[in-house]
Amino acid sequence: MVNFKEDEALNTLNHSCAHLMAQAIRHLYPQAKFWVGPVVAEGFYYDVDFGDHVFKEEDLAAIEKEMKKIAKRGFKIIRKEISKEEALEMFKDDEYKLDLISNLEDGNITCYEQGDFTDLCRGPHVDNVKLCRYFKLLKHSGAYWKGDKNNKVLQRIYGVCFPTAEELEEHLKLLEEAKERDHRKIGKDMNLFMVDDLVGRGLPMFLPKGYVIWQELENYIKDKERKLGYQHVMTPCVGTVNLYKTSGHWDHYKENMFPAMEVDGEAFVLRPMNCPHHMMIYANRMHSYKDLPIRIGEIAHDFRYESSGTLKGIERGRHFCQNDAHLFVTPEQIKDEFSNVVDLIFSTYKDFGITDYRCVLSLRDPANKTKYHDDDEMWNKAENALRDVMNDLGIEYTEEIGEAAFYGPKLDVNVKPAVGNEYTLSTCQLDFCLPAKFELTYIDKDGEKKTPVVLHRAILGSLDRFMAYILEETKGNLPTWLAPVQVKVMPVKTDNEELMEYARQICENHHYNIVNLPINLGIGGAVQTGYRYGYEEGYDLAVQVDGDGQHDPKFLDEMAKYLESHNLDMVIGSRFINKEGFQSSGARRLGIKYFTVLIKILTGAKITDPTSGLRMVNRDVMKIFAYDYPKDYPEPESVVAILRQKKKVEEIPVIMKAREGGVSSISPKKSVYYMIKVTLAILIERIRK
Repeated sequence: MVNFKEDEALNTLNHSCAHLMAQAIRHLYPQAKFWVGPVVAEGFYYDVDFGDHVFKEEDLAAIEKEMKKIAKRGFKIIRKEISKEEALEMFKDDEYKLDLISNLEDGNITCYEQGDFTDLCRGPHVDNVKLCRYFKLLKHSGAYWKGDKNNKVLQRIYGVCFPTAEELEEHLKLLEEAKERDHRKIGKDMNLFMVDDLVGRGLPMFLPKGYVIWQELENYIKDKERKLGYQHVMTPCVGTVNLYKTSGHWDHYKENMFPAMEVDGEAFVLRPMNCPHHMMIYANRMHSYKDLPIRIGEIAHDFRYESSGTLKGIERGRHFCQNDAHLFVTPEQIKDEFSNVVDLIFSTYKDFGITDYRCVLSLRDPANKTKYHDDDEMWNKAENALRDVMNDLGIEYTEEIGEAAFYGPKLDVNVKPAVGNEYTLSTCQLDFCLPAKFELTYIDKDGEKKTPVVLHRAILGSLDRFMAYILEETKGNLPTWLAPVQVKVMPVKTDNEELMEYARQICENHHYNIVNLPINLGIGGAVQTGYRYGYEEGYDLAVQVDGDGQHDPKFLDEMAKYLESHNLDMVIGSRFINKEGFQSSGARRLGIKYFTVLIKILTGAKITDPTSGLRMVNRDVMKIFAYDYPKDYPEPESVVAILRQKKKVEEIPVIMKAREGGVSSISPKKSVYYMIKVTLAILIERIRK
């Protein structure tokens, strides 16, 4: 998605559109006063004081309408230089502009005029308001003046502007896609996690289904780490202030930490990361060069004071769990251990199908050394060592100044999500600093004490952010092994105690869930319940299987692949394409052929096995069947129902077995009723509006 702030042309256009919006607001609400209207990555906004007017959602449409009128008039946008005295006089009745002017130097103050509207601004702007005619106001929210909660709340109105209608339309489509992919929406729909201001902003709580996903991610990465020789530990969520003074975090990271707590005369702080704790674990005993490398891992609960404006569901919170590890190595082991970390990152990405990412070598900013540990020799050594290792390994990367940790350079792996701007998912940091600060040592081959080197690394990053990323990438259609509910068993004939007990036994043995209907709704009602459950629980596919043992589950994978590759809405498993396996009696095959011909006449589609109970549908069809499904002998009728709605239905050949149990509900006496009922149902379904 485009970054409006970084694109120079779009930046200028959107800043000009902010002024167009302000002019429209002034026409509609003469009492309105304006604070600032900057361009941000997502477009532009303006903070507005509407006085006594209570801003409502419908006001956005009125402002848009007035903006279009102004754009058609084609006012030229004129830059003017004024003195500070002139500026103070021009905006003498506007306390917001007066506040801005008070901080400006005399001599280079500029304002921009367009028709009957003038605003204080540095610019630049486009030449004419008509260039801003392709815009859209997106949303509004409250915002404290100057970001201070003690000040008045202003209305912040957001919008976007593009040079052409086509570009605007494409961007709006992406925004709609982003809404559907937003992990906060998916998490709410799937009942995965929640936040509540009473608990605290930025403090998400994982609900049972969400915690299942979280645990599976934890088990996945810890299993991979164990196979690579990692030892997992557990450390406390607090530490003394002195611990963080020793590490340097108190001097370089304090603004991101929660305030200290005084307990029994000692100051404690919620930990923002785990490095100091792991340093102390290493320092717990003496080590030999033969012990190294030592790989200490932890799924650790961390706390950082993120500003409220940056909080975003489980992607960025004030509490999160890091997939953290620290590798204590000799200088000679740096290359091999770093290579192993990189391999672990890329193998993990392969497992999750992550392909859109880039590697970044994050370095210190030599012009701003106050942000970093003050040791030029250490920095030169660490940066050169990491650059040499990455070059030797053949890793393609870009260098970014000013993105290093305060104690050392790092490799960041930035992913490009399905929507939105890229962010860092995995990292590996080279550290000569903290081992020295904590006076860590090992006995080398020569019997002398040496200081180890530490690799800080996170593969999944935080489990919270990784989960948010996967939810948005998959739209909540998670891989089967990550799905919080994988199987639901639903007995159709609930008044059969023997059947119910059998179903319960299956569920208990395989840890499946069971839907138990309190009354017998018949086959149609039971199947509809299944479709509704699947739709409301956010499933991507639903499979219908008869309960008589005829259908072989080995065909399900093939059906899923065929449905996806051919962009279908329903796939039916047909026994009559290749004519292998059980084929039914001659009389029944004749009846099935009759329905095939009837459906062909009425819909134009050839369905060789319209009575097959083996079928797979996508989410669109799931929704249809969830709220409208035939109650009696539903298979042929349901096929016609979705064909009538222009859904794509195809078959694949399957092999069915003879019935393993039960007796068909269609006896010879009922066959005539069946043919008449289903025929009428198909005809009625076809002519429904």
